[in-house]
Amino acid sequence: MSKVIIETDRCKGCTLCIEVCPKKSLIISKEFNKKGYHPAVPIAENGCTGCGFCYLMCPEVCIEVHKDNAK
Repeated sequence: MSKVIIETDRCKGCTLCIEVCPKKSLIISKEFNKKGYHPAVPIAENGCTGCGFCYLMCPEVCIEVHKDNAK
């Protein structure tokens, strides 16, 4: 399974990453980050395929996708 890492203190909660995720693996946090935004966060055990759409859509460049190549 692939893994999404979001630098939550840089995220402005625009939801673009959430909208493009084909597996709906991201949600908006109920917690605030240090800038006062509700950041996007990955859902634990989310079925992420590592497609990278979230990474490509993020205007703040705060998302990393680590693709699991093990088959």
